[in-house]
Formats: sequence, C-alpha cells, structure tokens
Amino acid sequence: MPSGPLRRALRAAGHHRSALVQVGKEGVSAAVIRQLAQALLDHELVKVKVGTESPEDRFEAAARLAEGSGAQLAQILGRTLLLYRRHPKAPRFEPLSREEEAAAEAEAPTPRARRTARPAARRGAPARRRPR
Repeated sequence: MPSGPLRRALRAAGHHRSALVQVGKEGVSAAVIRQLAQALLDHELVKVKVGTESPEDRFEAAARLAEGSGAQLAQILGRTLLLYRRHPKAPRFEPLSREEEAAAEAEAPTPRARRTARPAARRGAPARRRPR
C-alpha cells in the first residue's frame, strides 16, 4: 500500500481515467495479468474493471492482480480497482532517488554538438528580410 500523500495523489489522478483492463467471466487469468503489466509499463497508473460475471469477488481479484503484476493497490471503489506501479525510468508520481538519477543520466545519450558556423553559401551574405 503506498503512503498516504502518494495514495491521495494517485486517487486524484485516477479519478478521470477510464478502465484500461477488464476482468470478465474467466476471472484473473495469465492473459489479464500480462495485459495489466503492459498497461502499467505504459501508463504507470491503471484502472481495472471487475465484471459482475467474474468468479472472484473484487477483493480477491485485486489481491491476485497486484501480486501477479507487481503493482500496489491504490483504491477499490465498487468494482473498479486502481493499481499503481512506479515506472522504472520516468516516474510521474514519485521522484527518482539519487542513485537512480545517476544511472539514468549514464544511460542517456549525449546531445549533439551544435553547429555554430553558417553554411558556406551564406557566409558573408547579408541577412535576408521577409517581404511584408
């Protein structure tokens, strides 16, 4: 379970989102967990809708989904679950630690050197003005 202020921020951010993953009559299967894991990697915060025909109740489904995907449960509201897993490289809700920032900077490509010289054809030519 995330900390209080983080949970509050996650619930606020998740309020306007629509459900990306649905649990149907098959219940929580390996395919649903794979789909949730991909959605968490893409979005970091995902709403899951547990259908009424699901063989598991919402609490069992929440526990299995959180355990199977490595996510944390931020909220259960009716048959809707809000799951959160921090993005490994670019988290939106939690800052990176100093060690993680250093590792991310080491992996990032260096920016290209800017070209300061003007093209050869334009050297020495007066600047053009646009007609009005």
